[in-house]
Amino acid sequence: MEVTTEQKKTRVSVLPWMRNPVDNSLYEECLLNCLPFLDPRLEAALCNMGITSLFPVQVAVWQETIGPGSFERDLCINSPTGSGKTLAYALPIVQTLSTRAIKCLRALVVLPTRDLAVQVKEVFASLAPAVGLSVGLAVGQSSIADEIADLVKKPTPEAGLSSVDILVATPGRLMDHIYNTKGFTLDHLCYLVVDETDRLLREAYQSWLPTVLQLAQAHNHSLYPDASSILSPTVGPLKTIRRFGVERGFKAKPYPRLMKMVLSATLTQDPSKLAQLDLHHPLFLTTGPRRYQLPEQLKSLKVICEPKFKPLYLLVLLETLQRDKCLVFTSSVESTHRLCTLLNFFSDRQIKIREYSRLQRQTIRSKTLRAFRSGEIQVLVSSDAMTRGMDVEGVKNVINYDMPAYIKTYIHRAGRTARAGQTGSCFTLLLKDEVKRLKKLLLKADSNSCPVYSIPSESIDSLRSLYTTALKKLKDSVESEKHRKRKVSTKHSIKKEKCA
Repeated sequence: MEVTTEQKKTRVSVLPWMRNPVDNSLYEECLLNCLPFLDPRLEAALCNMGITSLFPVQVAVWQETIGPGSFERDLCINSPTGSGKTLAYALPIVQTLSTRAIKCLRALVVLPTRDLAVQVKEVFASLAPAVGLSVGLAVGQSSIADEIADLVKKPTPEAGLSSVDILVATPGRLMDHIYNTKGFTLDHLCYLVVDETDRLLREAYQSWLPTVLQLAQAHNHSLYPDASSILSPTVGPLKTIRRFGVERGFKAKPYPRLMKMVLSATLTQDPSKLAQLDLHHPLFLTTGPRRYQLPEQLKSLKVICEPKFKPLYLLVLLETLQRDKCLVFTSSVESTHRLCTLLNFFSDRQIKIREYSRLQRQTIRSKTLRAFRSGEIQVLVSSDAMTRGMDVEGVKNVINYDMPAYIKTYIHRAGRTARAGQTGSCFTLLLKDEVKRLKKLLLKADSNSCPVYSIPSESIDSLRSLYTTALKKLKDSVESEKHRKRKVSTKHSIKKEKCA
């Protein structure tokens, strides 16, 4: 039968191990007291976190790593946002490392952003102390000297003197420690977690992945003469003998058990990208047959706008949603700043609105996020820095002020609500000529339901005069910012000339 050009375009090569995934949804939610082999100390820690049962993806990962009949292999986890992926890997890692006799760095978790890394570290920090483990953070939030003091007992030529068992890091700061921190070593690593894998593989980040793999397995390039004779090339007295296993179907070839877990809500299926991870007999865990999936309890809605009054449609929508926590997403950092500034010029409104973007200092972002979590701020206007992994409890609504160009972006934005089985809504503001494009986009996630949410025209008309005033204030504000930046730039130039 002849293959059409369209079929050729849509055909995607899939790695053999991805063709027969294990469906997370086949596992049922499990009460903690029914979970096999769970350490009582961790059960108590989970209860203190308000957790009494595990979600399906968490049960699936537990069964494949700790449960009866578990088989040592790498895991690739593709599960919707809000399904509990962080705890899914944190719990078995902490349980396994709880029996360690000597403190050294045994688990490394890598994430693309500071904010996400801080959030993941908090999850580990809620579990690890219960079993005598310590967790470190390397994200550039504090000075390199402060981080070194937290991670290494004392900088000496001897490797292996780690102050932490688990390290959560961003790629850039991780590389700083690899190259510059005496005593920092990956020789004893047992777990490597690559969270938000598709983003981390898409961006090089100073070649962090090949560097980590090379350092963690530097002593494994021999011919494997005998598992007992292969030792870590540590400079100091501490040595690690890695566990070995046998891959099924690979003629009993031994391999080092640095276990890798890779996770994303939109995990890539590109063989060339996945090859970078050097996976060993990987198991693919996913939820259902679809590659792109939206949370089950999410309701998608569209708002048709007149182009020149689009900010007013957003304002009316926010007022309609009253004081529910809302996340508003724009297409760029610049749009985020302009939109947030404009909305705050409607001074008679009772809604507190703030911006959140990568151009802000980390301290400002952290403060804003805390205020949003506590309910002091009701609306956060953000660029896509907020789309991945960030878990803010109680977000009822997500609003796409600018329609996302890709289904991946829609999924990560929408996934900030309807998390952990809760209900939530995702509104997308559209011009008339964008309606078909949104429908086509949602079909990629097998979603046909996106009804119109109507904004009364009289509500828009009542704001027109205020809108004119707000636009004038925005123009003045933009000019003032430009003038201030020019002055700062001029001062820097004069200072450089004097130094020269």
